Amino acid sequence: MGTVHARSLDPLPMQGPELGVQADDLDLVEPEHEPQQEVLENKDVVVQHVHIDGLGRTKEDVLTYEIADVFRAKNLIDVMKKSHDARQKLLRLGIFRQVEVVIDTAEGEDALPNGLDVTFEVKELRRMTGSYNTMVGNNEGSMVLGLKLPNVFGRAEKLTFQFSYGTKETSYGLSFFKPQPGHFERNFSINLYKVTGQFPWSSLRETDRGISTEISFPIWKTNHTLKWEGVWRELGCLARTASFAVREESGHSLKSSLSHAMVIDTRNSPILPKRGALLKINQELAGYTGGDASFLKEDFEIQLNRRLLWDSVLSASLWGGMLLAIGDKPTSIADRFYLGGPTSVRGFSMYSIGPQSEGDYLGGEAYWAGGLHLYTPLPFRPGRGGFGDLFRTHFFLNAGNLCNLNYGEGPRAHLSKLGRVYPLVIWSRHCAASGEHCSTGAQLLHSHGCPEWRQDM
Repeated sequence: MGTVHARSLDPLPMQGPELGVQADDLDLVEPEHEPQQEVLENKDVVVQHVHIDGLGRTKEDVLTYEIADVFRAKNLIDVMKKSHDARQKLLRLGIFRQVEVVIDTAEGEDALPNGLDVTFEVKELRRMTGSYNTMVGNNEGSMVLGLKLPNVFGRAEKLTFQFSYGTKETSYGLSFFKPQPGHFERNFSINLYKVTGQFPWSSLRETDRGISTEISFPIWKTNHTLKWEGVWRELGCLARTASFAVREESGHSLKSSLSHAMVIDTRNSPILPKRGALLKINQELAGYTGGDASFLKEDFEIQLNRRLLWDSVLSASLWGGMLLAIGDKPTSIADRFYLGGPTSVRGFSMYSIGPQSEGDYLGGEAYWAGGLHLYTPLPFRPGRGGFGDLFRTHFFLNAGNLCNLNYGEGPRAHLSKLGRVYPLVIWSRHCAASGEHCSTGAQLLHSHGCPEWRQDM
């Protein structure tokens, strides 16, 4: 019987040599192989059996959904493609460290002349894995320790513990993740956490102790997440020089909120994408499930990317949001929006746009920010796939504004207030490597009409 082996199908070549008799085989006198190989290549085939070798604690029923499409293949190329897709699905479960595929002609008493057997050879992850990482960015550094128990109950469940110690934030959390069999995008998770953060731009220290549950699921081309979160928040002053407005916010509060997030992402990469678009819409409603914080919060993000000549990429982004208090109690400094700095509007110190009191920035209830970016290859480029692909020359133009809402002024006054920022000089270039940016230019923004603002040049 003729045999076809496909040990590694990642990546799967779209075009390649034929799988029949090769020139090197012409000296071998085995004419009985040719009819069988012609059947496999040019005619319909039937996948009779699919085997999974190497299973230990994993339940077979959860894998049946991932490999079901292999049985629907009609020819050899289709079998290879569907086996490749099934392999990717098995790896996506996060329970195997290695998956290999073997495609062979069917054997046994019930074997058909055009029958195939597909075998997935898997190696499971250890019952417990750990990780250690250090991260530096946004003017801070942190050390992260992680402990993970993959495939806890044999159906791709995951239990994770993570501890992070940083210059501005310390946190630890325990989370449990459970996907729906056959639909990894549909999953449920529950999280317990404690986070202590320092916010020097507001002279504020915040400690959150909370629990949250999330359900994620796709609908057509969109991904949705429903979340409930209960948080006990403790706010305090970071320095003795904290303003009275920050001291007034200090104390304990309880937030219980329901939120929904929708994401449409067609980008080819989340870091330095060359094409595609991104749309994020978030809504959060607090107060109706308990707690003493009551508000409605809406925000969105839009990003468009288009590839130009000479491997250049033009990217446009727009963010915006609004926070509406429910009832007579004003919004909390912990729930407001913040704007300014290298991650939003360059030319300002970190989160230094918007209302402030005695040098402490208090955040705002409405904001917008936009940017236009041009990424081009560096003047020196070793070639495609080389070291030069990690860097880009970056020209950007961005602006934004953030303010509080005065409910007696009306929507027209709010729009006028949000428009009181315009750029004077907004050209810069910097290099980017793996999503990190280092500025080599300068940007100047000017604001007017808000006497409580401070302009940073």
